[in-house]
Amino acid sequence: MAGRAPSAGNVQPWRVWALAGAPLEALKAQVRAHTREGQLFETAPEYTIYPEEMGEPYATRRFRNGEAWYGALRIARDDHAARMGHVAENFELYGAPVGIFVAIERTFGVAQWLDLGIFLQSLMLAAAERGLDTAPLESWAFWHPTVRAALEMPENLMLVCAVAVGYADHEARGNAFRSERAPLEEWTRFAGFDEALHQT
Repeated sequence: MAGRAPSAGNVQPWRVWALAGAPLEALKAQVRAHTREGQLFETAPEYTIYPEEMGEPYATRRFRNGEAWYGALRIARDDHAARMGHVAENFELYGAPVGIFVAIERTFGVAQWLDLGIFLQSLMLAAAERGLDTAPLESWAFWHPTVRAALEMPENLMLVCAVAVGYADHEARGNAFRSERAPLEEWTRFAGFDEALHQT
């Protein structure tokens, strides 16, 4: 179903590896061998996650979300061991039995990345429709050399993220967390609707 997501010119820029069972466990074990020693990241991602200069209100939103997230988990700002342990859970896919790894051609531009985002949201909504829970994990991009080798991913592709697929533990603190959202009026402008309503 996600493969029916729209893309400019029907390019369909997504490339996907879906792992479960022994192949997934073997990949997680490779990363786990390092995270247990305190190495949370293998290298930098091959794309920029945040701009060097992030203006407002975006920088404040990011900061407040981090504070709220770790507050919900009851992890203190100075409890580095607990924070590292929580980050390491990303690379266990939070216990999910399926991991979907998504890549894109290195040469593709903004429009194809937009298409990829539409695909990812379509994938997550299709899973939800079937009673499954998902978690997109950009953090896996920090392990792209290991993932590339394990999946025999061609060099022309760039790992974007993983998506954990399974059944959420709704009792877990993290799954009860709801991030702040700016009010509609802050990011949307409406025009012409009064006139349109009178015409209907």
